Amino acid sequence: MQILSLECVDSTQKYLKKLVLEDKITLPYAVVADYQTDGVGSRENKWNSIKNNLFLSFAIPLNELPKDLKLESSSIYFSYILKETLQELGSFVWLKWPNDFYINDKKIGGMITNIVKDSLICGVGLNLVNSPDDFAKLDIAIERDFLLQRYFANIKKKSLWKQVFSKYKLEFYKNQNFYTHDKSLIIFLGNATLQDDGSIVINGERIYSRR
Repeated sequence: MQILSLECVDSTQKYLKKLVLEDKITLPYAVVADYQTDGVGSRENKWNSIKNNLFLSFAIPLNELPKDLKLESSSIYFSYILKETLQELGSFVWLKWPNDFYINDKKIGGMITNIVKDSLICGVGLNLVNSPDDFAKLDIAIERDFLLQRYFANIKKKSLWKQVFSKYKLEFYKNQNFYTHDKSLIIFLGNATLQDDGSIVINGERIYSRR
């Protein structure tokens, strides 16, 4: 994974998307910044930026994804691998469906995914050193570049979706007191049943991550 490090950018996601659309890079490719001025979070919300937290986007060709990974499951897949990487380093982070990182009951970050041309772009925001009000930061001290090295090494293993999902499924109960959003609705995850493709079913309706 080639990594471009920037001091400041509007959004690593927007910056990388432009590089992909203009065929200026060879994938896989990542962009990381010390600070971003217009970060994008879930549901197009703005992700507040505090310098030296993790602002990362990376692009992987669709034909290099694990063979059993459905695109609608990709946000869970890559979020869970990052969660596992952090846990390997001593964190107690957990993954709230479908792609929010939590310490106890406070959000510390999240991931969004988009299909651009023939690639999957994943954007990650994670509070490594400080957090805005009502959020938390990571519970371990870690160098950003070391974390990226470990994370991309784990991605390179190309674990099958069924292997990742089997572990995620065992931890899904942690969602039982939390909520998520679908379109304009706020959904109580305590009523959700997790499906094998990463979707959830509530009151007979199947809901996929739209992030």
